[in-house]
Amino acid sequence: MPDRIVIVVQARMSSSRLPGKVMLPILGESLLYRMTERLKMIRHEAQIVIATSEEPGDDIIEKEASKIGVPCFRGSLNNLLDRHYQVAKLYKADIVLKIPSDCPLIDPKIIDQVLDFYFENPDQYDFVSNLHPATFPDGNDVEIMTMACIEKTWEEATRQLELEHTTPYIWENPEKFRIGNVIYDTGNDYSMTHRFTIDYPADYEFIKTIFEELYTIKSDFSCEDILELLEKRPDIYQINAKYSGVNWYRNHLDELKTITPGQTKTLTN
Repeated sequence: MPDRIVIVVQARMSSSRLPGKVMLPILGESLLYRMTERLKMIRHEAQIVIATSEEPGDDIIEKEASKIGVPCFRGSLNNLLDRHYQVAKLYKADIVLKIPSDCPLIDPKIIDQVLDFYFENPDQYDFVSNLHPATFPDGNDVEIMTMACIEKTWEEATRQLELEHTTPYIWENPEKFRIGNVIYDTGNDYSMTHRFTIDYPADYEFIKTIFEELYTIKSDFSCEDILELLEKRPDIYQINAKYSGVNWYRNHLDELKTITPGQTKTLTN
């Protein structure tokens, strides 16, 4: 039997920088709706689950999940590792994809690319991502964990950072896990120059503009389509350009210097 893939979309209303961002409107639907719509476009068969908290303020996310037509799991507000693990157990996952809800422009083909790499190298990796190092435009975050990997992480991780962000224990302990990374096959690094994620009002304006420009032409527009648009329309690029490179995990890596060259295997697909 093929591995059961479970995509966990972590979402909550209490975002510190931009509260309620997942419910902001994009072409008549919520940002969460638009993002889930793109996740449904991947080639691989997968179960999508929106994982939110038990806080009353997140009731609206459960209602939105029902509207979208995907299950909703409710768990700890700040322990996202536990949220991911409980979803993985409940849906009998073989592999878990962690996709944050602030990536509404995520390219389905990039998700498939990372999944392809994992499946083309059977039993070689516990964790595969496209983030360590990151080369894709920020907001195309894909992290794959085996069930054994997330279970070990759930059992051993203790620091608040590890619980809140789910995967730091994995990529900060490369001696315990077999780690792979997929880099952008264009040979370019867009991770510090192009920001497709949402944390600030300017990010929302950028994302909304991208959808308005591309969605009606091609609903499954790609990362390359966005980059081509930005080449033609530098005014759109400038909307949130000042936040390019602003990312919690990059700052964390810079602070701790725990991952050094050679600790992770970086491969192209």
